[in-house]
Amino acid sequence: MHRRTLMKATGLALSTAAAPAITRAQSASTLRFIPQQDLIVLDPVTTTAYISRNHGYMVYDTLYGMDDKYQPVPQMVEGHRTEEDGRLWTLTLREELRFHDGERVLARDCVASIRRWAARDPMGGTLMAATDELSAPDDRTIRFRLKRPFPLLPLALGKAATPVCAMMPARLAETDPFRPVSEITGSGPFRFKADERVPGSLNVYTKFEGYVPRPSGTPTWTAGPKVVNFDRVEWHTIPDPSTATTALISGERDWLEYAYHDQLPLMRRNRNVRVSVSDPTGFVSMMQVNHLQAPFNNPAIRRALWGAIDQTSAVQAVVGPTDPAMYRVPLGFFCPGTPLATEAGLEPLNGRRDLAKVKRDLAAAGYKGETVLLMTPSNSQALIAHGAVMEDMFRQVGMNVETYTVEFNAMLQRRNRKGPVSDGGWSAFVTTWVGADWLHPGGHFALRGAGEAGYAGWATIPRLEELRNSWFDAADEAAQKAITRDMQLEAMKEVPFYPLGQHLQPTAWRTDITGVLPGFATFWNVKRG
Repeated sequence: MHRRTLMKATGLALSTAAAPAITRAQSASTLRFIPQQDLIVLDPVTTTAYISRNHGYMVYDTLYGMDDKYQPVPQMVEGHRTEEDGRLWTLTLREELRFHDGERVLARDCVASIRRWAARDPMGGTLMAATDELSAPDDRTIRFRLKRPFPLLPLALGKAATPVCAMMPARLAETDPFRPVSEITGSGPFRFKADERVPGSLNVYTKFEGYVPRPSGTPTWTAGPKVVNFDRVEWHTIPDPSTATTALISGERDWLEYAYHDQLPLMRRNRNVRVSVSDPTGFVSMMQVNHLQAPFNNPAIRRALWGAIDQTSAVQAVVGPTDPAMYRVPLGFFCPGTPLATEAGLEPLNGRRDLAKVKRDLAAAGYKGETVLLMTPSNSQALIAHGAVMEDMFRQVGMNVETYTVEFNAMLQRRNRKGPVSDGGWSAFVTTWVGADWLHPGGHFALRGAGEAGYAGWATIPRLEELRNSWFDAADEAAQKAITRDMQLEAMKEVPFYPLGQHLQPTAWRTDITGVLPGFATFWNVKRG
C-alpha cells in the first residue's frame, strides 16, 4: 500500500472513531429545549407573552431579581440607599457590567430602559407618576427623586411578571416603547443568535463570556448568581404534544417546558424523564367581559352570572378529573398560596350550581337575548378547553352565544375593538396568566377599574382604583392584605372579570439534566450530569 493511501485510510478511521466523541462533546455543551410555543416577539418590553418574558431573562438582566418568597433582591445593582423620608432613592450599579456589544452598562442606559418599560407596565407607570426626577448623576448611580415615598420601588423594578424591566443600551432603550427594538443586545447571561433563528422552528442562545454573576446569594427564580454551564441553548419549537413528548422520551431533546397533562402517565413511566411542578403559582385562568357593550355593561347581569361559574369544571377540562393535586378552587382575584391571597367574598363560587335560577336572575336583571360573542384562542389547549366550558355555560343559562375561535394574535386584534358585536366587537374572551402576575395589585393587569385607560374589557370601578392606589402606600404586609381583601370584595360586587380556577403546569426534563430552578424556565444553574 502506498504511504499516501495508508494515510488516507488511517485518517478516515481516525475521523470515524472521533465522530462519536465530537457528538458527545456537542451534546454535553448544548441544551436542547422545547418551549411552550414559538417565539414571535423578541422585545420583552412590548408584550405580555410569557415566551418573550423567558427569552428576555436570557438576553437581558434586571436591576433587581425576585426570589422564591416573591421578594425583590439586588441583581445588577450593588445596593441602594433611601433618604429624605423615603423620597430619595440612590441605586448603585455593580462594577464590570457589560453589554453584549462590549460596551459598559452605564446608569444612563438604565434610566432610558426604566422609562421605556414604565410606559408599558402598570406598576412602572404608577412608579413614574410618583417620580419627580429620574436621573443618572454618574456612570454607576441611578437616582429617583419622588413626590411621595414609594417603598415598593425595588419590587416594581424586579418583579418577574410581564413585561420585563429589561436593561438595554440607551441607543435601543430610546426606541418608542410601542415599537420593537431593532436589535437584541442586552447584558444578560446569554447572547441571542439572530443569524441562526428559523421562525417557527429554532432560536439559539450562546453563553455570554463577559457576564459577571452576582458574587453571593442563592440562585432561585430570577435572583442570585446566574452561572451558565452550557455553551449553547437551542429552543426547538414542536407544536404537536405527542411529537414533543416523544422527542423528550427518546433523548432527542433535553427539556420540555410544558409537559402536557394527557401525556403525563407516559412520561412518569419513563425512568429517564423527570416530571416536576417548578412554578407553584401555576396558571390562573379568567373570562374577561366587555364592560362597554350589552349585555355585560349591566352590573346586575354580571353579578347574576356568578351562580353559573363552575371553576372545577373549567380546570378539570384542562388537567382531567383524576388528579385534584393539579388544581385549586375556589380562585379569587389573587394567586392562591401567596401572601396577599384571600378567600373573602368567594361564597358565590362555592356550592351546587343552579343554572335554572341563574337563567331567571339574568332575565330579572334585564338580559334581552343580546348576542354574546365569546373569543377563544385556537393555539392553546388549555384555552380551548376553558372556552368550551364557558360556551356550554352560556347556552345552559339561556344566553345567545356565538364562538369566535382564532389564533391568539388574531384574537388580540379583535380584542382591541370597543364597539358592539355587530360592528366587529366582542363580548367575552378566555385567557390565562401565570400566578406570579396575580401576586399583588401593582402588576395585576386585569384587576383594574380605570375604564378605557385600563385592560381590555375597560371596567370602570372607581373604588377598585382607590384601593389599588392605597396599596402602594400600605405600611406593612398586614395593611397590604387588608387592602387586597377589600379589593376582592369590591371585585365580587362589580365583576371586572370572572376567575376560572388555578391549575399547576408540570415541566419535564431528562434525568441527566440537573439544577433546574423554581419558577418559570431559566437556563442558568442548569447543567448536565
